[in-house]
Amino acid sequence: MLNSYPKAYLYRRIVQAKLFIDTHYHEPIDLASIADEAFFSKFHFIRQFKLTYTKTPHQYLTHVRLDKAKGLLKTKVSVSEVCYSVGFESVTSFTGLFKKYVGKAPSVYQQEQLKRQSAINSTPLQYIPGCFAQAKEWKQKSNFEEVSF
Repeated sequence: MLNSYPKAYLYRRIVQAKLFIDTHYHEPIDLASIADEAFFSKFHFIRQFKLTYTKTPHQYLTHVRLDKAKGLLKTKVSVSEVCYSVGFESVTSFTGLFKKYVGKAPSVYQQEQLKRQSAINSTPLQYIPGCFAQAKEWKQKSNFEEVSF
């Protein structure tokens, strides 16, 4: 039956399910609701999604949640608040997954990001690539140089 549909139509349904994940990542969504969005059975949907995005829907959902968490951890929002706001139900599981994928605990990542942002705010020109500064001729203008003592 699925072979009778054009490939573009089937692909569009998979993309629609991905966009559903991108929009509803913070909600308690499960495989059945995502597969329903694409109008596929769960097992066929998993195969098609993985063929298209090289990740299962669950892996992709976890990736989206962790990516959003990384963004929130660049602010002073608490780790537990970040955990719940991106859709995880347990701080312990969130911390374990974050450490597995990012390589450090969320609190350590947050401290590093806040320290980096503080350094960028105090000496912004150190964080501009040299080739960009050279192209803008900022390196020749002494009033743009930062003095270190």
